[in-house]
Amino acid sequence: MNSEEEFYDAETGLESDDSCEVSFKDACVYSSKQTANGKMACENGVWERRTTLPAPMFSRNDFSVWGFLKKCIGMELSKITMPIVFNEPLSFLQRITEYMEHTYLIHKACTLSDSIERMQLVAAFAVSAVASQWDRTGKPFNPLLGETFELTREDECYRMISEQVSHHPPISTFYAESLNQDFSFHGSIYPKLKFWGKSVEAEPKGTMTLELSKHREAYTWTNPMCCVHNVILGKLWIEQYGTLEIVNHSTGDKCVLNFKPCGMFGKELHRVEGHIQDKSKKKHHVIYGKWTECVYSIEPKVYEANKKAEKKSSGDSKKHKQEQGTGGDDADEMPDVQETVTMIPGSTLLWRVAPRPPHSTQMYNFTNFAMTLNELEPGMTGVLAPTDCRLRPDIRAMENGDIDTASREKERLEEKQRAARRDRAKDEEEWSTRWFQQGNNPYTGAADWIFKGGYFDRKYSDLPDIY
Repeated sequence: MNSEEEFYDAETGLESDDSCEVSFKDACVYSSKQTANGKMACENGVWERRTTLPAPMFSRNDFSVWGFLKKCIGMELSKITMPIVFNEPLSFLQRITEYMEHTYLIHKACTLSDSIERMQLVAAFAVSAVASQWDRTGKPFNPLLGETFELTREDECYRMISEQVSHHPPISTFYAESLNQDFSFHGSIYPKLKFWGKSVEAEPKGTMTLELSKHREAYTWTNPMCCVHNVILGKLWIEQYGTLEIVNHSTGDKCVLNFKPCGMFGKELHRVEGHIQDKSKKKHHVIYGKWTECVYSIEPKVYEANKKAEKKSSGDSKKHKQEQGTGGDDADEMPDVQETVTMIPGSTLLWRVAPRPPHSTQMYNFTNFAMTLNELEPGMTGVLAPTDCRLRPDIRAMENGDIDTASREKERLEEKQRAARRDRAKDEEEWSTRWFQQGNNPYTGAADWIFKGGYFDRKYSDLPDIY
């Protein structure tokens, strides 16, 4: 059975109200009617989103990564001005927005009457939110203090606003809401990046909160760790690892997901495994799959029986494998493992990643969704806040393939930000955030940033000039 047949043979399950016209399958359709600069033509009065960037990715072959990074071992990279060669043409605020690529999972969860079934889809959404990081080895631009990004997707029935509320330490906040008031999704992210000689490790501190208004439920979780290997030598590759625990604060249900580290022979690379339990700690479902590919749900007894059968059939072959040592200066070789998840009979498919465009490798390994994030649609300039990162000249120049201009603009903007900070210090003036304020998460009690509202009233007269 090939992977396509396996996909459609999986049980779709989770039947509910048919009034929600949302499918488990990704329903994005992109037209090929595109102009030379990557823009989509306007057909029947509807603007079609672009499917490529104006210029392909530039070559990094002539840049000595080690010459720069050898000074940074053990340091937090967010405090270091990075050469533009490390970047991709998106701001970190836009990268956060990629959490919303599979919003249909939230819409579907809103229609379900059973809290355990809703938790399955929330778990799938939490996994899908990090799927776009696969092979994305370029670093997004650090947002400037006060920078914002908004995204309204009427076809997906949501809108989102994010703001950079602190520069040292860097803190990015976001708030998304359904256009029909079904849900809100918000959080604060304090990314901690460290260089360890051969790899860069990212710890995404901060809490994600999802509220389903119809069910009066709130879910919280923290994303797993991310590590980029071979930043000096060899092929770059990414793994995510750590425990992601989703708590339903209304029912006491919990989902514990283990993002597994690569392991000695790469068998666990990209794998996710966990379970859903109710407040009495009774396990209802096992969740398994890969964050790069798909996620399934199955009854615990069936899953355990399958694991025992697998273990018995594998025999003692592992005993004959010798440990593969690596020298201190060698690359961390990416394991050569099959990317397909084997579906256990009786499983329910919760989510499958949307395929990337065939030219993705020439476009910073962007997904179709990521391709659209920095696009300026007709009439958008007059509506956007002047702090929106679509208006950043360095990101725009890099997207257009003008690396020299992008580098100069990046240096200019960073110096402008430093000068503004010096002026505030001289005047003993504190920075004031516009759309978010410090507070406590109403469900965890932890420090958080709360959306104040008002952004979509379009009153932008007193926003800072950051570009």
